[in-house]
Amino acid sequence: MASSKLQALWNHPAGPKTIHFWAPTFKWGISIANVADFAKPPEKLSYPQQIAVTATGIIWSRYSTVITPKNWNLFSVNIAMAGTGIYQLTRKIKHDYFSEAKPAVASE
Repeated sequence: MASSKLQALWNHPAGPKTIHFWAPTFKWGISIANVADFAKPPEKLSYPQQIAVTATGIIWSRYSTVITPKNWNLFSVNIAMAGTGIYQLTRKIKHDYFSEAKPAVASE
């Protein structure tokens, strides 16, 4: 049974013998890097970078369900990209626009 499932994966039009498998697989590195950046202070995050990650995730998630064959690896990595991008943008916006600025204390 496992052999037949592996054979089906190997011969799938978006399987490991094609770029349709490897491109999204390596794209996971972007999502993993974005998760690693969760520990980064919000002031160090970049709006253009996170907007690009979020937009890419949203656009390509939709595309991956329209193409033939449906590429679920591409879909899942782009959902992860959109999710991590939205989370990072939320952190940045909260920090920049909704955090209370601490008053500077003058030292004499």
